[in-house]
Amino acid sequence: MKDPLIRYARAGYAGLFCCTTEEVRAEAEVKAAAEALVRPLHAWSLTTGFVDTTSGIVRTCPDPLDALEAVEAIEGDCLVLLRDFAALLEDRDPVLVRKLRDTLRHAKASGKLLLLLGVWKPLPPELERELTRLDLALPGPNMLGELLDQLLTNAGVTPPPPEIREAVIRAATGLTTMEAENAFALSLIESGTIQPSLVAREKAHALKSGGLLEVIETTASLDAIGGLENLKAWLVQRGEAFTERARTYGLPVPKGMLVLGVPGTGKSLTAKATASVFGVPLLKLDAGRLFGGLVGQSEANVRSVIQTAEAISPCVLWIDEIEKGFGGTGGSGGSTDGGTSARVFGTMLNWLQDKTAPVFVVATANDVSKLPPEMLRKGRWDELWFVDLPDTRERTAIWDLVIAKYGREVTAYDPVVLARASELHTGAEIEAAFIEALHRAFAEDREPGELDLGEVLNESVPLAVSMSESIERLRHWAKGRARHASAGEKPSRRPGRKIDVG
Repeated sequence: MKDPLIRYARAGYAGLFCCTTEEVRAEAEVKAAAEALVRPLHAWSLTTGFVDTTSGIVRTCPDPLDALEAVEAIEGDCLVLLRDFAALLEDRDPVLVRKLRDTLRHAKASGKLLLLLGVWKPLPPELERELTRLDLALPGPNMLGELLDQLLTNAGVTPPPPEIREAVIRAATGLTTMEAENAFALSLIESGTIQPSLVAREKAHALKSGGLLEVIETTASLDAIGGLENLKAWLVQRGEAFTERARTYGLPVPKGMLVLGVPGTGKSLTAKATASVFGVPLLKLDAGRLFGGLVGQSEANVRSVIQTAEAISPCVLWIDEIEKGFGGTGGSGGSTDGGTSARVFGTMLNWLQDKTAPVFVVATANDVSKLPPEMLRKGRWDELWFVDLPDTRERTAIWDLVIAKYGREVTAYDPVVLARASELHTGAEIEAAFIEALHRAFAEDREPGELDLGEVLNESVPLAVSMSESIERLRHWAKGRARHASAGEKPSRRPGRKIDVG
């Protein structure tokens, strides 16, 4: 902030809005700029009044109108720091707005520079073009490294190896100095040392975007997914894509993937496993929550999500059921909401296309017909995947996983027979069938057998039957447009087939 502030002052700017949550660090930058300019620095707040930082003289001045009068009374070139002044403008008091405009005009003529310091607040329209926004950048690697070294010295802890130190600093990138110090200290308390994974976890929690993003704690791995060999092999191949070795080799940062398919076939589990493969935090975005009722809120929400994801990076951003948030926005979807949907959609598309931050986006969708064609174009995704109903081999693997998940011996069942009996069932439906069999057996104080599972399966109506037309349309669309996530046979299209188990 120091250097641009000096340039603005020398150019004769009258007012700047210095946006930051790090007030102490920002004030240090302002003080350094005043010293470089050889100009006095005055600071005001509601609680302390006016302080001449050169002489140390303090004047009580709790009223903002009186404070602006005092600014005009100061003689000579100077910098005036007004803490939290933008918050006082939220009510748009016409007298205060008018007085600030008069003071800015006076400052322009007398060589003063007014600095409004605080978090970003929308300004009244009369002031939007009179105050230039200046953001305090988050601490860089050098500052974070100094902070880490100082903390380790004070704690008497041996510094980690250079590669661990670099990983810790990379994990802390995007935090304020206080947040980074807290994350470092918590890692020391929990593990006795500095661990990048713990720092990354705290960063994810610290930078959650007002409820728009949810930090998902997951231990899911690719081994928890039955089938989808092509997709899993593709992810494993990119397991080190976010490392420094990949950058040195010249690999571009991966963009992400769009996973289309039948509900209940493992798309969400794949998103969770992707974060485990890359070893980075997982953020979940409900696209429908981007849209707010206030003017400008939706646009601010999508910018906030992007900034937060990039600050937490490297990370995986999971956009669940993306068609619910962006379905229909490619055509006339914005005609009924003043263009809000189109603007939000455009911002997201541009980011998907041009982002350079290591944010791997995993978007899942059940109904591709609702997605505009712009969203599906290559260049915004590294790959489009289609997840169909599991075939016989995949259903066998799913039964093994489900049986083991609920603490039963896999050898007590014949997964091959169960796979034939569960034809046209998704993974979610197979798990639901096993849970239903557990309930029935529990009520009779015994263990569930294959007969119980056969009865449950024969009684159920799988999604492939109730939504057969939709699934066929999805298969037709995916042919030639998306890669098949599975490597095996295509599942049967004959609905309603039943096999007796016993």
